[in-house]
Amino acid sequence: MTVRKHLLTLACALGLGACSSTPTHYYTLIAPAIQAPATTAQAPFQFEMQPVLMAVQVDQPPLVVRQGDGRLAILENERWGAPLGDEFHDALTGELERRFGTRDLAGLPKQTDEPVLSVRTDVRRFESVLDHYAMIDVVWNLSLRSSGAKRQTLTCSSVIRQPAGAGMENLVLAHQKAVSRLADDIARTATGWTRQPSTSCP
Repeated sequence: MTVRKHLLTLACALGLGACSSTPTHYYTLIAPAIQAPATTAQAPFQFEMQPVLMAVQVDQPPLVVRQGDGRLAILENERWGAPLGDEFHDALTGELERRFGTRDLAGLPKQTDEPVLSVRTDVRRFESVLDHYAMIDVVWNLSLRSSGAKRQTLTCSSVIRQPAGAGMENLVLAHQKAVSRLADDIARTATGWTRQPSTSCP
């Protein structure tokens, strides 16, 4: 009888522990789709998005937040839907597709009579400070190639700091807005540069 009581007590304790455990939340950098497209004119090039280089400290599924004393906290129960580099790649790709009015053709056949713009990004910093701000520091490279012409390249950088409201959801929303602002920088520069090579970085 004593053994049965001990087993019953243990089962109840495990059941209560499971019910009271902290739930895991999943987030994405991909902003919700909107009804109207960002542009009505198609860019004068084909577009391909290259893999993203992401700062190794934060390139993992759990969210990593910076604390005031210089420490980094890994939040195991607050997670990205995929490794952060993949999230960033997919979010930025979608934003650029809307601005260019064309799909990402990376790894797909291209039209030989149209130039191809490749976009490569190196995320040097991806900083998250809960209840305060989201910040990204990105070096990005544009490469334009066309049949019979010399390849052209342009390297620029963007440092974007976006205020964040209270809570984790607002911090993620701030990062989504930062990616959108980065897409604005890239699209505006790429469109002008492909038409006028003397165009400089923003």
